[in-house]
Amino acid sequence: MKLRTRPEIVVDRTGPVTFDFFCSYVHDGQKADLIDGVIYMASPENTDAANLFGWLYALIFDFVEYFDLGQVLGSRVACKLDEKNSPEPDILVLLKKHLHRVRRGHILGAADLAIEIVSPESAERDCVKKVRLYEKFGFREYWIIDEELEKVTLFRRGATGKFREMKMRNGAFHSGVLPGFYLRPEWLWSESRPRKADVLSQLLADAK
Repeated sequence: MKLRTRPEIVVDRTGPVTFDFFCSYVHDGQKADLIDGVIYMASPENTDAANLFGWLYALIFDFVEYFDLGQVLGSRVACKLDEKNSPEPDILVLLKKHLHRVRRGHILGAADLAIEIVSPESAERDCVKKVRLYEKFGFREYWIIDEELEKVTLFRRGATGKFREMKMRNGAFHSGVLPGFYLRPEWLWSESRPRKADVLSQLLADAK
């Protein structure tokens, strides 16, 4: 996977950072990840990525709500995996059977589905570090959406507990966590993005 080289914004201090320090250091509204005891601060996102996030979050939120599948959270919600690892996926989904993991300030443990929208500074973190992290801590599905390279990568947890990279089927990536939900990559890019309402109607019709 080709990665961009813009430097990450890393908070350096003596010794690993704990979850409590992470929560006290990172202010509300600031996106950051705690990985292996190191805080990675997100740089301001570009408008194309922001529009993509809004479109995709709304689509998944409405789909999950329609079928009463669980809860969708976005961008500033941390998953506390252990004391040294607490990533904040751009979008996460918890199925109904796992809603007991929701706390006021974070999710306790893994999400069922996580999505990251890659920026140049987060490419290595999203495409390498978080693949290992999400696999290790039991995320069932991980979508990586690279708006700049116009590429979608989908990992799904297999029977052995390891991630498998899934291929498109009939021109779309299909979720194993959200039955009936799929994405056609061309929907995601700003030049060809359809109205969210039209895509949702198509998904609901195909799921029935």
